[in-house]
Amino acid sequence: MGRERATLSCGAGDARRLERLGAWVMKGRMRLSYALRPLGLVCLVLSPVACTSGEIAAAPDAAVRPDATAVADATSDYTVIPTVDSSIAHPCSLPGSIQYVGGTRVVVGGLPAGTPDLGFLQLPDGFCVHYFATVPNARQLRFAPGGELFVAAPTTATTGGGLNNTAAIVVIPDDDHDGVGDTQVQFLAGNAMASTQGMLFANGNFFYQGGTQILSMPYTAGMRVAPGPGAVFADVTIYSSGLHWPKVLDIADDGTIYVGNGGDQGETCDPSFPFHGGILSLGTTSGGTPVARGLRNPIAIRCWHGHGTCFALELAKDYSSGEGGREKMIPIRSGDNWGFPCCATQNVSYAGITPTPDCSGVAPDTDSFLIGDTPFGVDFEPGLWPAPWTNDAIVTTHGAAGSWAGARVIAITMDPTTGLAEPATDKDGNNTGAMTNFATGWDDRTNTHGRPAAVTFANDGRLFLSNDNNGVIVWIAPVSL
Repeated sequence: MGRERATLSCGAGDARRLERLGAWVMKGRMRLSYALRPLGLVCLVLSPVACTSGEIAAAPDAAVRPDATAVADATSDYTVIPTVDSSIAHPCSLPGSIQYVGGTRVVVGGLPAGTPDLGFLQLPDGFCVHYFATVPNARQLRFAPGGELFVAAPTTATTGGGLNNTAAIVVIPDDDHDGVGDTQVQFLAGNAMASTQGMLFANGNFFYQGGTQILSMPYTAGMRVAPGPGAVFADVTIYSSGLHWPKVLDIADDGTIYVGNGGDQGETCDPSFPFHGGILSLGTTSGGTPVARGLRNPIAIRCWHGHGTCFALELAKDYSSGEGGREKMIPIRSGDNWGFPCCATQNVSYAGITPTPDCSGVAPDTDSFLIGDTPFGVDFEPGLWPAPWTNDAIVTTHGAAGSWAGARVIAITMDPTTGLAEPATDKDGNNTGAMTNFATGWDDRTNTHGRPAAVTFANDGRLFLSNDNNGVIVWIAPVSL
């Protein structure tokens, strides 16, 4: 069922045992317990079980997704504590932070008026969540060098999405550092931004998608309104999909800029595997140079900086689970063929194709998902979170269309030596290998909480998470940050 996670175990009068819990006990956690002590809430917040040894008790990974008859009630009342003294403040002590400790939700200072309902959300003990902003159809997140959050919000229909009425790249600063966006400024807007998703800050420039084009402009820290449209850096027309048009971007450690290009669901198998959906590198030719092919919809690209590796999330052939199909997190390597539209995976062709294609040369997938889970966004924990989450790949799954089944945030263990992900899958409905649920609650069969979409880490270690269905953007952090 995947990796085991640790949970605090301590009862009444044993708060001092926190000091013996190693990596779980850091200044942020102790400050929380001291803030609670005057209110007599220490024993309420700390789980009153297994207090004979003060050790960390292993808890099973909650990997099996709930069905319609077994959904936990995640809407219990919060415990409210005063705002922690600003002199010892950390992100989770900001007013409006919802902390998860010992199975109890603790709100610092109460929830401000207008805060969206986050009571459905379930996080591991020792983490907090905080509302940041609402941007309709928030499809991509990136932080500018000056710390402002950039949000791509297109209007053109594509996989997923929700309130499609922005057509802009929006800047959201937090100049007063209260954890909530101060305002929303349209950096670029208008018809040219109807089909925008990919964004990247690199080499003193801001790169962004406008339709088939990747444009760039010089960028200096603090710039919040573009002086005008950028210059065309590349025009990716090797193959154009009307539905899978998003072109996501990232830059590798060696300076290579990668961009994804979508194929189409109804493509006919061509054993020569011409480049349609895949990954290209930008800069050497005006339209990009093919790197990896055989993808249907590479919806996300992110590089694990300092490790020399980059990855894409692939949304494979719809309704193909019975044919061996699976969604994937794949390493980006030159020359790889991932099989679409002929092969579900290595040595397995899609059903009904005559003659049967040779799938022996398809790249083997080691990290895969159930068709319909729809892995949507990925970023890599920068080494600031406590074990066992340190350096994990954090992946959002958008869930199945209609039911949103499988919508959640998961963690996949990364190997710092190879720079690759440890083998993991949930293609049979349960997490196995190095895959563990991190945040859940969207998948409760009510379709009322939206769907997790893009993720990105801020320099301070907070994980920012967007919801392209209802536009809500939150950040998540460990109390120990």
